[in-house]
Amino acid sequence: MNKAQIISQVVAAYYDSREADEFYLRIWGGEDIHIGLYDSLTDTIAEASRRTVVAMAGQIKTALAAKHRIIDIGAGFGGPARYLAQRFGSRVVCLNISDVENARNRKINDEQGIENLISVCQGSFENIPADDGSIDLVWSQDAILHSGDRERVIAEIARVLKPGGELIFTDPMQADDCPPSVLQPVYDRIHLDSLASVRFYRATASRYGLNEVAIKLMPYQLRNHYAAVGTELRMQYSKMIELASREYVDNMLVGLRHWVDAADKGYLNWGILHFQKQ
Repeated sequence: MNKAQIISQVVAAYYDSREADEFYLRIWGGEDIHIGLYDSLTDTIAEASRRTVVAMAGQIKTALAAKHRIIDIGAGFGGPARYLAQRFGSRVVCLNISDVENARNRKINDEQGIENLISVCQGSFENIPADDGSIDLVWSQDAILHSGDRERVIAEIARVLKPGGELIFTDPMQADDCPPSVLQPVYDRIHLDSLASVRFYRATASRYGLNEVAIKLMPYQLRNHYAAVGTELRMQYSKMIELASREYVDNMLVGLRHWVDAADKGYLNWGILHFQKQ
């Protein structure tokens, strides 16, 4: 078993756990479990997280319609896929490694009556289950960091995109000039030994024939989000230690603080990255 496969198993086990499922559903934002765009300190996590989805969708160059195929890699509970399917009528594949998250995704799709537009597929984004040149848009939010082979993920994206197809994604990254070793407390929370950087994504995308459309960096929004999640978790502490466990919640609070501290020191980056296949 190679490094990427080992990390995939660790990630799947974590997101399949009862503790993680309760935390991401009740604290992190519900349907949209990714970093949000905060306009003010009064924004809820769910409001800010949905604002990211809307902002990303607004950048897409293709006039999406029912004929277009979209794949969301690392789809979580599927909130962005439902937004895209409902807004554009496009068919969306949710590729995600967690069986627990996938089951919840399917349940919400059924409840909203859009299961005909969304397919939920268990799998890894190191091996995207799509034919060469068959996808119009690859979408991803704060997921590629969990890969043990991020270059392969970009290569797979380039393989499945049609000529002119687009990749739009967000990802927590380390700053291009981040000193070595300072992010170990951050790595420990997500069971990794590194983060990517803007420099890495630019170079790797170019190598696989993906042209840069736009990169909007907003590291302060990463800081805002992790601080907001920490605040919400402390507010719901008594409830969450019953739903998850005291150990899980206490460790999560420490981990979130490490992310905020690293962001404050300028070691982290985050933003919306947009590329198009030649």
